[in-house]
Amino acid sequence: MAEICSVIFPGPSFREGNRFSNITFDCEKPNKLELSQITSCLCQGRCEIISLFIGFKINSTSYDAISIQPDVNLTMSKKLLAHIALFAANLIYGANYIVAKEAMPEYIAPFGFILIRVIGATLLFWFIWSTMIREKVARSDFLRLAACGLFGVAINQLLFFKGLSITTPINAAIIMTSNPVVVMLFSIWILKEAITVQKITGLLIGLTGAILLIIAGSGFSFSSDTFRGDLMVFINAASYALYLVIVKPLMVKYHPITIVTWIFTFGLIIVIPLGYQELLAVEWGSFTPTIWAAVSFVVVFTTFLAYLLNVSALKQLSPAIVSYYIYLQPLLAAMIALYFEKDHLTLVKTGAALLIFAGVYLVSTQKTNAISNSQ
Repeated sequence: MAEICSVIFPGPSFREGNRFSNITFDCEKPNKLELSQITSCLCQGRCEIISLFIGFKINSTSYDAISIQPDVNLTMSKKLLAHIALFAANLIYGANYIVAKEAMPEYIAPFGFILIRVIGATLLFWFIWSTMIREKVARSDFLRLAACGLFGVAINQLLFFKGLSITTPINAAIIMTSNPVVVMLFSIWILKEAITVQKITGLLIGLTGAILLIIAGSGFSFSSDTFRGDLMVFINAASYALYLVIVKPLMVKYHPITIVTWIFTFGLIIVIPLGYQELLAVEWGSFTPTIWAAVSFVVVFTTFLAYLLNVSALKQLSPAIVSYYIYLQPLLAAMIALYFEKDHLTLVKTGAALLIFAGVYLVSTQKTNAISNSQ
């Protein structure tokens, strides 16, 4: 899928109601109308370019001619920051496996915990949006935002916790590794993304490493006793995969905070009737400082910050790459467990880690190579 670039001009607007003229175009094949708008703006001397986003720059020696070409250095730096954001988000998710167990289910039931997460994150997103962003959303995009709230927040979180209570953690972890595969299928179907041998190879290598790491030294089995829970976890994985794909087009139009604010707002509307009874049953007076710290971590880091980091990375990277980082979660969880001396390092785990990193490299460098080769 081609990158989309924006040029912003001060002064007269090409679109009604905008303070700035904002022209978006396909980076690889800008059409004649878009180029004529840019050239017309320059030739008439009405404005000058003040900003050009997502890895493009304009070379112009006079108002008579203009050339547009990718700014590779800017593109690479933004992609690097996106990968750092993804790593940080999945580091948080890895730590969450240990932290969340401090409070759930002894102090807070699963659906009640999810409602706390969504309420807390929604309030934080609205506070930041109202004080820093205040970006208007087109009425036509609210349906897509509502769908993102359904698949990315409500179904994703509710079914995972419910499924986990019926199946085993090992089964759930293995099923969740299907997420990048489902994302790739949805991307081909909805976004018409190209599939390459390198992507498939990286996907299979990472999948092998993740499963190897999960089952190393642990017994697991899929049986009729866990079928309902296994199915819920798989639907959760597919739901989040669909969310990553359908939210991608919104990245071109809006700030990441605007997107997650509305996604969590719609998600909250769905989660409230399902979680309020368990929330009312919480005995807040029984919370120790450790439990309060664990709940705060889950709300601020696992929910608010991790979602923001993921959606920010999605602005620069494909849904397939964003989903692929799920393979790092068992690895990062194992590293955190090693740090706290709750696990031990083995040759199998070391080999699995190398497979995961090799897979991440193959999947994430595909598009970058394509850009570099085009120059």
